[in-house]
Amino acid sequence: MLTRDVQQQMTAAMRAGDTTRRDALRLLIAAFQNARIAAGHELSDDEATRVLQREAKQRRESIAEYERAQREDLAERERTELRLIEGFLPQPLAEEELAELARQVVAEVGASAPGDLGRVMRPLMERVAGRADGRRANEIVRGLLGGA
Repeated sequence: MLTRDVQQQMTAAMRAGDTTRRDALRLLIAAFQNARIAAGHELSDDEATRVLQREAKQRRESIAEYERAQREDLAERERTELRLIEGFLPQPLAEEELAELARQVVAEVGASAPGDLGRVMRPLMERVAGRADGRRANEIVRGLLGGA
């Protein structure tokens, strides 16, 4: 289970005296705990992956803000946390793999026009489950359906 892996890595970081890694993992554990409380049950791996994706997105946004403010020290701390988070996320799909999955879903739902975008996106995003960016998937599906 993903949450257990994060907990084990934090324990290992504490034993190794790696305070940077320990602190970043503590933030993830707190995010998992908050999500667990909000959900009212233990998180599944899919739910934990969504928490990690949200945390990664926050780090990317923070990095951009810190770079605009010329705070390279803070941006570097965020980059370190982002690399750690990305280590727990599933490997992203290659462009070709995503396009192939999109073609399969288009065929399965019988989509043929740009107006069918919504019918394709929901099952496609369920299949890629955190391994592809929704914007990328949307662009590919639009291309397949002949939309702009």
